[in-house]
Amino acid sequence: MILIPAPWSIVVMAVVLWIYLRYSSGSWWPKATTESRRVRFRATKLPMRVWRWSLIAALLAAVVFHSSLVVAFRIIEFPAEAWALGYDFADAPTWQVWLFILMAALTAGITEEVGFRGYMQVPLEGRYSPVIGITIVSIVFVAAHLNQAWAGGILIILFVISVLWGVLAHVSGSLIPGMISHIVTDIVNFSYWWTDVAGAFAKRPIEETGIDTHFIVWIAVFVASLALFVLTAGKTLAVRRET
Repeated sequence: MILIPAPWSIVVMAVVLWIYLRYSSGSWWPKATTESRRVRFRATKLPMRVWRWSLIAALLAAVVFHSSLVVAFRIIEFPAEAWALGYDFADAPTWQVWLFILMAALTAGITEEVGFRGYMQVPLEGRYSPVIGITIVSIVFVAAHLNQAWAGGILIILFVISVLWGVLAHVSGSLIPGMISHIVTDIVNFSYWWTDVAGAFAKRPIEETGIDTHFIVWIAVFVASLALFVLTAGKTLAVRRET
């Protein structure tokens, strides 16, 4: 069982994340690495139009991920025990659980975007190409999650969401939209799929129920959100080039 940390530890972790962000974005010693850290962090000020389109794309990426999970778990049975493995919040107050969920999502969203879409992807983009860089990073991203009991059935979905976050970082020129998307995605992950804090998925596979309205609607949501992501990512890149 994973114990809920005491509330004071949330404050400590927030300080650690602040230090992590400051250093990885180019602050502090050594000055010799300041510029390389800024470049890998994609440290830039987004024009408002780029920010607007990239934020829309960021939220659409989260919709793509969760709608794909719904569709996947209507095709195969949702392995609830594997997804909840190690998480038992029954004895913790709700407010404390939500603090844990929010901080866990912030930690994963910030550190993984800096590490994967920043420090790993930027050099690969420069040396090879954005396509090769995003592909390599996405393969490594999937591999990094293979130790998770829940990952086995959704490897393709993990690869796809990594590609979307990689595209988002490339077209916007910033890690911030991807961080927002990743954090939102993980808040839903931790509160719904991994725990039942925000509800529980109880739908049965279509092998048992037959193809129903729920299944068709979520396929439509997945296809529409993916198509809209492609459009808004393209718009983000076009607007960025204009500005």
